[in-house]
Amino acid sequence: MTQVEVRPLAGDTVRGVPAQGGTDGVRGKGLGGNSVGLLGSAVIGISTVAPVYCLTSTLGSTAGEVGLQMPAVFLAGFLPMLLVAFAYRELNKVMPDCGTSFTWTVKAFGPKLGWMCGWGLVIATIIVLSNLAGVATSYFWLLAGEITGNPAVAALDDDKAVHIVTCLALIAAATAISYRGMTATKGVQYALVGLQLLVLAVFVGMALSKAGSFGAPETSVDFSWSWMNPFAVQSFAAFTAGLSLSIFMYWGWDTCLTTNEETIGSAKTPGRAALIAMGVLVGSYLATGIAAQMVVGSGGQGLGLANPETSDNVFAALAGPVMGPALGILLFVAVLASAAASLQTTFIPVARTVLAMSAYEALPASYARVHPRFKTPGRATIVAGVATGAFYTVMTLVSEHVLVDTIYALGLMICFYYALTAFACVRYFRRELTSSLRDLVFKGLFPLLGGLLLSAVFGKTLYDMWDPAYGSGSGSAVLGVGSVFVIGVGLLLLGVVIMLVMRAKSPAFFRGEVLTKETPSLVVED
Repeated sequence: MTQVEVRPLAGDTVRGVPAQGGTDGVRGKGLGGNSVGLLGSAVIGISTVAPVYCLTSTLGSTAGEVGLQMPAVFLAGFLPMLLVAFAYRELNKVMPDCGTSFTWTVKAFGPKLGWMCGWGLVIATIIVLSNLAGVATSYFWLLAGEITGNPAVAALDDDKAVHIVTCLALIAAATAISYRGMTATKGVQYALVGLQLLVLAVFVGMALSKAGSFGAPETSVDFSWSWMNPFAVQSFAAFTAGLSLSIFMYWGWDTCLTTNEETIGSAKTPGRAALIAMGVLVGSYLATGIAAQMVVGSGGQGLGLANPETSDNVFAALAGPVMGPALGILLFVAVLASAAASLQTTFIPVARTVLAMSAYEALPASYARVHPRFKTPGRATIVAGVATGAFYTVMTLVSEHVLVDTIYALGLMICFYYALTAFACVRYFRRELTSSLRDLVFKGLFPLLGGLLLSAVFGKTLYDMWDPAYGSGSGSAVLGVGSVFVIGVGLLLLGVVIMLVMRAKSPAFFRGEVLTKETPSLVVED
């Protein structure tokens, strides 16, 4: 007997409004198809993660938590992301929809949980966009100071007005590039991602060549395979803290999937691109982490990675000693390029998720408008840019501690929507799990394990956030509860409030009449 799977069909766009597709309600959006190939999609995924920025900001913190086991923790953080990536790949094959997590979770669990999944992605992206803009601004002035040799130029970043104006200008530029479509986006990204990976390769090569040459045995260390053993971490608390940092370092690869309606071979190419991006990222992180440990160690003194005076910006401390004054400036350029590139590509998932939510009547219809020339979600992109600029400006003026605590709350949203997507894969394909060993593994076991791992991190993060000492170290609390917990949970609850408002305005979506909850139908033939 042969099993034939009935797959969803995408609809057409009529008079600028996405029309009803097949019986499942999946709709076309009017985006520019066949704009990105496999390489371009993978590059966009890598760019969104911002590997050089992630490394300079988390190498030290991770080393401070787990010491020489940092490479093992990088691998441990990679595992749940890889397992979830298989869920994305399988769901994308049957529903290459730019709403990704939102659309798929609605199909598996219904409109309410699906709406909250989309909200988790959107609010996490807005927060990280503001953070990336701030980092790019700081490195812009830092690099300007290095090039001119004038500390006063670098100090301009300390002027709050100058910092905010520069930040808003970078956000505007990134919004404009994203507004003009995928062709403009991928052209910029090839150069910026290529620069990042090249500079990382040079840093790794020079660090390995200089390992042991700093003369202090307590600083430089010889490579050991024990660095790859996660069970050698001194405590479970230290391991989970390092794991949370590691998971954040991989976040953003799913941008490959949100461009699926604009990708050549939309059913298969985005999933393949995501796996390629993940492979490049884990390879870059392992190589850089190992090389950095070999050259300066993971201690808390001098150039050691865990030195609290330099741990939040490792490359700024290692640029000169490892690469020399001339080449060292390339690391500053790479960090700026990394933050700027990610700032631009991170507009992609938020704009397309908002577009999809609007197309399915889960958000106001105006956000479903696609630019007639550039074939992009123009209004959604602009609104995302304005929201990012407003959020960063307000948070910077109100309290930098609150801004930092908001960034610490990111992990909650990331684990929330990734885990939901993984579980959505298992539920959506539940009738197929006994069809073959491949279906059982890739549609069932891998996504389920990935979702459970991320759920565990979500729960542990919630527990840790309760402590006022968690986050920026300000000790701020609300009624004795840590401010990071209040911000993280508060943002998720804000999504519930907005969802209730939208349910009153758009009851059809929340009754399941627009995007239906179902699983693939299987027809058995003799």
